[in-house]
Amino acid sequence: MSEISETASGVVWQSSPPGSIYDYIRVASFSIGSDGLVEQWSRRAVDLFGVTAEQAMGKDPVEAFMPPDLRERAHRRVRDILDGKEWTGLVPFRMPGEDEPRGIAEMYVMPSETESGERAALCIVVDVRALRRIETDLAASQAIFGQSPFGFLLFGTDLTVQRTNQRFATVFGGSADDHRGRTVHDYLARSEADRMTAALRKVLDTGQSVTDLQIVGAAPGARDRRHWSINLYRVHSGTGRPIGVAGLGVDVTRRHNAAREAASARRNLALLNEAGARIGNSLDLEATARELLDVAVPGFCDLASVDLYQGLLTGDEAPPGRWGSSHDVGYGAGSAELRRVAHASAVSDTPRRTDEGHGPDSGCGPVPIEVGAVHRFPFNSPCAGALRTGRLRTVPGGEGELVQSTLVVPMVAHDIVVGLVQFSRTKGSEPFGERDRALAVELAARAAVCIDNARLYRREHERALILQRSLLPPGDPEAAGLDIACRYLPGTAATEVGGDWFDVIELPGHRTALVIGDVMGRGLRAAVAMGELRTAVRTLAQLDLEPAEVLSHLDEIARGLGAPIGAQQSRAQKSQKPRGPELSEVYLATCVYAVYDPVTRRCTFANAGHLPPVLVAPGRDAVLVDVPPGMPLGVGGEPFEEVEVELPEGALLALYTDGLVESRDHPLDEGLSAFRRALADQDRPLEDVCDRVLTSLDTGHGEDDIALLMARIQGLPGDAVGDWRLPREPRSVGRARELARAQLRAWDLDPLADTVELLVSELVTNALRYGEGEIRLRLLRDRTLVCEVWDAGLVQPRRRRAKDTDEGGRGLQLVGLLSSSWGSRRTPRGKTVWFELALPDGDGAAAEPTVEQLLSMF
Repeated sequence: MSEISETASGVVWQSSPPGSIYDYIRVASFSIGSDGLVEQWSRRAVDLFGVTAEQAMGKDPVEAFMPPDLRERAHRRVRDILDGKEWTGLVPFRMPGEDEPRGIAEMYVMPSETESGERAALCIVVDVRALRRIETDLAASQAIFGQSPFGFLLFGTDLTVQRTNQRFATVFGGSADDHRGRTVHDYLARSEADRMTAALRKVLDTGQSVTDLQIVGAAPGARDRRHWSINLYRVHSGTGRPIGVAGLGVDVTRRHNAAREAASARRNLALLNEAGARIGNSLDLEATARELLDVAVPGFCDLASVDLYQGLLTGDEAPPGRWGSSHDVGYGAGSAELRRVAHASAVSDTPRRTDEGHGPDSGCGPVPIEVGAVHRFPFNSPCAGALRTGRLRTVPGGEGELVQSTLVVPMVAHDIVVGLVQFSRTKGSEPFGERDRALAVELAARAAVCIDNARLYRREHERALILQRSLLPPGDPEAAGLDIACRYLPGTAATEVGGDWFDVIELPGHRTALVIGDVMGRGLRAAVAMGELRTAVRTLAQLDLEPAEVLSHLDEIARGLGAPIGAQQSRAQKSQKPRGPELSEVYLATCVYAVYDPVTRRCTFANAGHLPPVLVAPGRDAVLVDVPPGMPLGVGGEPFEEVEVELPEGALLALYTDGLVESRDHPLDEGLSAFRRALADQDRPLEDVCDRVLTSLDTGHGEDDIALLMARIQGLPGDAVGDWRLPREPRSVGRARELARAQLRAWDLDPLADTVELLVSELVTNALRYGEGEIRLRLLRDRTLVCEVWDAGLVQPRRRRAKDTDEGGRGLQLVGLLSSSWGSRRTPRGKTVWFELALPDGDGAAAEPTVEQLLSMF
């Protein structure tokens, strides 16, 4: 359309903007006078025929442009036109000077008149080739636009729909013409329509195309949401003037759903992979439950909680319930007792328990109770049903609730129901699908196996800990000439029980055996091995063997603990060719065995691969006692060496296990140096020294057991020891009685004088009769009274029952009746026979023998 504007001089006609239809068909015109010659020649005619106006004016158009064979018929047509007839037809034409036709023109000839009234003609000419191109373009455009399987729209510059195809009309209703003049707000919700309008405006203004614009909406009359991918591009005229925006829409709902399913599958696989890496890193039941929720929230759901059977948490032996066994997991009033051990939420307004829950009296919900509380689910609730059947339940949320739906999943491990996990999604989140249900079952099953393993481990750990603690010395050990303090710290619940042990054993002559050891390995078997070795140590100590001999016997015992698997096989099985040294378990242990004599303040050490003792003399730095380490118990084949060390009065002796000085954070040498520095202030009370060591050292407690045995050397005072040497002659018996009575009188122990005289005379008499060499008598007073008789004979006394006709042989029987305990031991140069009596004011005073007991000897 032409534009008209008004000026001071009147109306001014302005040309139409370029790009009109006439630019495409290129219409030319010229006029013929009454004489049949060209009178006017338009510029378009110049372009079409290639002849200027000067060349065409006054020429006969038939002679100038028509081929010779058509000229006669063309002259007749011209005469008819000049006679007042109109004509339309196709006319071949050639360029001047050429013989062959150059093209075909469609000509429309209209009769006209000159100013003088003479007949003339106006000719309008169109190049047929341009018309055919337009027809072809229109047909192709119509085919593409109308037959496209995709929705196609053409928006004008005012962003209203100018044209749509039938595919678009099929989806949104009506015919294609019914959509003219509409806007995107007639099809989409406001938010989506605004996005689409902004994109159209941007394309129209900038010319930049928009591809794959995702639009969500619903077709008229449909409830399901559809996803469309929109491509927009600006449309121009032939001269480049923007005339609108074309839009191509493709329904990608299936592709979107497939992509969502694929993304869901990838998410589920990623969650399973994360679950495998994060769940079960701890052997703690509550920690495992929290690890499950850390994986599930918010990656899988918005809310989640875990309930475990109370019996499982308290360590009941019977499993909480078996899959499908209702009498195990449910009671008449509902489920068995459970404890809420973990809860996680990704929303701020987490729902609290209501009377409704998920339906009347269901008792289910993402947060029915506080974490740590013990509760039961009602019998008819989905949660109790899931526990009884071992099957997942889907519980929809109620009206007005935040929760959209909840998956109630029993936690089943090895056909044992250990608890329940609930996964919930809030309204607005994607609903749970079949993949989600399968994933929920898998997550619950993985966590259940880890929880069941933690349960079994906790049970074994508690048993091993009980066993281990039962084998340690009860209370605070006491020993003559020693002030003793000890500490034992077992590994935490996350660490298996080790085989650390220590012991304080009273030996004859107020001597004391200090023992510390560590069985290599962990768990119940290590604790059992530790108990067997500790019992063996106490048994060997009562034999009063030298420390090296004790370790040699322990080495044999340790090797026996690691017996081959085939040791109990039948003869037929043993006759088969052996397959190698298959040991059920090789028990290795380290141990330090030390014997302290308070009279001489000398201590004899023997070491089997253990860390060396630490000695702190008054006013000196702590040093490691130079004891040959030897091989660990259970290796065999190597003898053990002894070292005798004189310990100063007031010195501090420390025995310990590697858990005190060794950890993964620092090497052993650093730990030993720190331990020695912690012992620098040895004048403090011994209990305070122990506490200082444990608080100042970076022990990494929980990684290993820690055993610490400390003793402060006091020694027996000189006035608490009576020591005499007697010649080997009969009168030494009477001399021994006199010396003993006098010593007891000096100690204010007169009530024991008669008994001591009698027993001393018996032992000295036996030494004269059966022993060799010089006789030595020694009395020791501490918490009890000890009498020792030494001689050079190697034959050990043996208690026997004398016959009625025997005149002797009742001396040791008498010793056994009148003393608290008695015995004999070997010495480097003979033997020692001893007896012990409780002090008159002591708690352990021996009961006086009855007449019947005395007469039983005869």
